Amino acid sequence: MKKFLFLLYVLIAFSFMISCEAQSSFSVLRTMHVEGDDGWDYLTVDSINNRLFVSHGTVVQVIDLNTGKVIHIIPGTKGVHGIALNYAMNRGYISNGKDTSVFVFDMNTFDVIARIKVTGMNPDAILFDTFSHVILTFNGRSSNATIIDMVSNVILATLPLPGKPEAAVSDGNGKVYVNIEDKSLICVIDMRALQVANQWSIAPGEEPSGLAFDKKNNLLFSVCDNKMMVISDIASQKVIQTVPIGDRVDGAAFDPALNLAYSSNGDGTITVVKEESPKKFSVLETVTTQKGARTIALDYKSHHLFVPTAEFGEAPAPTADNPNPRPPIKPGTFVVLEVGKQ
Repeated sequence: MKKFLFLLYVLIAFSFMISCEAQSSFSVLRTMHVEGDDGWDYLTVDSINNRLFVSHGTVVQVIDLNTGKVIHIIPGTKGVHGIALNYAMNRGYISNGKDTSVFVFDMNTFDVIARIKVTGMNPDAILFDTFSHVILTFNGRSSNATIIDMVSNVILATLPLPGKPEAAVSDGNGKVYVNIEDKSLICVIDMRALQVANQWSIAPGEEPSGLAFDKKNNLLFSVCDNKMMVISDIASQKVIQTVPIGDRVDGAAFDPALNLAYSSNGDGTITVVKEESPKKFSVLETVTTQKGARTIALDYKSHHLFVPTAEFGEAPAPTADNPNPRPPIKPGTFVVLEVGKQ
């Protein structure tokens, strides 16, 4: 009888845990209204100082996550794309696509302390490699990467890439991985030799943009334009699984504490993917956000996600010069949504 009661207790407890997990869903926890009516791209969480850096038109806005308010604006960032942080030197780096430059700023005062001309066209994604202690910009219109020494701000090398680069990640051990959008490839950069070491196809994924990394299991998560997240094994350099995601994706993140991967989709959703094992993945949940929320940043401390977006008007009629015109942003509607579990 005691054995039966013990097994019954275990079964009830297990059922309760499963029920709680099923009920523990993601939702928008906070909406932060931010001034400005221009477009946006990447955003970066500073978990140590509880700040959020948001690229927005020609400025980077610094949000205090305690209050949800903008505490500083870094101006003059023409065609801003990304922000990378180097805590050891207390410096931040901003990629500016329209004037092919990188701004170096002080993370305490937010003052720009250097401007570096990049050896490529439209520096987009930007990455701090913790292994080699350099900054890399991935230049979309010239299909190359610029490598910058962070002490001297001198350009060390310009690496030709096999196609148009998008997001990149560092493994912290001498390798950098970058999505090649127009060839549907993962490209591997050897940071010891400062050269491209390898590449592999992520077919059936097409036009990968956002990239996330599971360091423990050496897995890459590429989010693709054909509504697919492609999971690649670094050791074998092969695709091990794909899972469906939302439309118009641009960003990806991976939370190692929760074993969850995320894709931020411009259709107004976040796809939450559960890593059940290093070889098995499934869609856990589709979270409703807001249309246009296509880029993403993860706060590893709070495990919350941040996605920027705005409301849009009607797109103008197509023309020969602009066959796919973008709809205008409605004034005063730019927001950053904070997403997490209830």
